[in-house]
Amino acid sequence: MEIRIPKQLEDLMIDVQGRVMMVSGANRGIGAALAKAYARDGWSLSLGSRDPESLQPTVEDIDPQQVTCHAYDARDPAAARSWIEHTLDHFGRLDGLTNNAAVAHMAPLFDLAEADLDDMWQVNVIAPLRLLRLAVPHLSATGEGRVVSLISMSGKRVRGTFAPGYSITKHAALALHHAVRHATFDQGIRATAVCPGFVATDMVDGLGPAQVDKTQPEDLAETVATMVRLPNTAAVPELMMVCEPEVTW
Repeated sequence: MEIRIPKQLEDLMIDVQGRVMMVSGANRGIGAALAKAYARDGWSLSLGSRDPESLQPTVEDIDPQQVTCHAYDARDPAAARSWIEHTLDHFGRLDGLTNNAAVAHMAPLFDLAEADLDDMWQVNVIAPLRLLRLAVPHLSATGEGRVVSLISMSGKRVRGTFAPGYSITKHAALALHHAVRHATFDQGIRATAVCPGFVATDMVDGLGPAQVDKTQPEDLAETVATMVRLPNTAAVPELMMVCEPEVTW
């Protein structure tokens, strides 16, 4: 999907050439699609993954001068500072942060191990908060900082008995997003929670209704890449994208 922007709106969009966006979990799925869409728009990229070698398929068509890769394990408390320091050393600035890395344990509610819930809490909530605390001073310096939080529709509602632990942590992640949005708005930072339904990635392979075509990660990525270029006066607090009717939306 290519989004065609009217010239009148294009003239108002911020120029992202040379601006720097960090993307966690950029080795596959939505994260990889976002990285590629950001790169096409002109962002310089700092990509994080537990295994930096796994980022090679993402960066193979991106100008090497435009991208740097770094090890980032969301479960490691020291990883956030190391990755942000690497980004600043490499590019000298930081303008955007996309918190995409996540983990899902799918056990039913009363079978969900506390260790698995703790794991999702660490990766889906605490790790983004660590990155945000370190990134916000740099994002605010630009006056047009951007934060994107990949939440999921599981942060908006509970889908029957589906993945309750994941939904619990994603509801918390959505609350974190709105707390950040309010805390940083006067600093020129615009934060958006992205809440897709089922997206055609390996993380949800085999999940969701078989008769419904899932959202393509490239379609979601193009929408998000356009949204982060909007001027400060056109903030988008939440973006929902679904492939089927929802009970509420």
